Amino acid sequence: MNAQLFSQAIVKFLGGLVLVGLLLFLPAGSFGYWQGWLLMGILFIPMFIAGLVMMKKSPDLLRKRLDAKEEQPEQKAVIALSALMFLAAFIVAGLNFRFSWLVLPGWFSWAAAVVFLLAYGLYAEVLRENVWLSRTIEVQENQKVIDTGLYGLVRHPMYMSTLLLFLSMPLVLGSPISFVITLAYIPIIAKRIRNEEKVLESGLAGYTEYKKRVRYKVIPFVW
Repeated sequence: MNAQLFSQAIVKFLGGLVLVGLLLFLPAGSFGYWQGWLLMGILFIPMFIAGLVMMKKSPDLLRKRLDAKEEQPEQKAVIALSALMFLAAFIVAGLNFRFSWLVLPGWFSWAAAVVFLLAYGLYAEVLRENVWLSRTIEVQENQKVIDTGLYGLVRHPMYMSTLLLFLSMPLVLGSPISFVITLAYIPIIAKRIRNEEKVLESGLAGYTEYKKRVRYKVIPFVW
């Protein structure tokens, strides 16, 4: 096991754990916000397990995802907008719990948690299918077009999985107001996809033909 890679992964994991905890429980004003604990569990436990699997099976992919730094100004703006969206959604969810503005019933949070975990499984399958998957928009050396599995249904199955993940999060937290906030993710990823496809068409052999074969970007028969 690569000790440096392991340390880097643990630091980022713990940093994310603490940050999400602060964003949820400080606005909630209580550790009794059980929906917050539910989200923390279904988010970070699978993340930890997936990190260990990637460390053993595909350390290069893990390293790429940890070291990724977006260089394109347009994509930096997309990342900043996504960060603001999450910041607002988590804080509002905590405040929603504290002041009981519009709180969904408990069974709704559990149902949304099931959707979240299914989306996590979809995310893992995308990672398995595409060894060139990167957090940044780039064409890598020897990269090839993947057109089988989920990539035979939509051109961007990663965004299909993250769309389900992000839209289910506020429902797990019991906050319909936060759900409305996270709908902003749809135009955000639409902007990212437009730029990403320009890069892939210009730099990845066969991608233009792939676009003609697979019509839908994110949701089969819809988008």
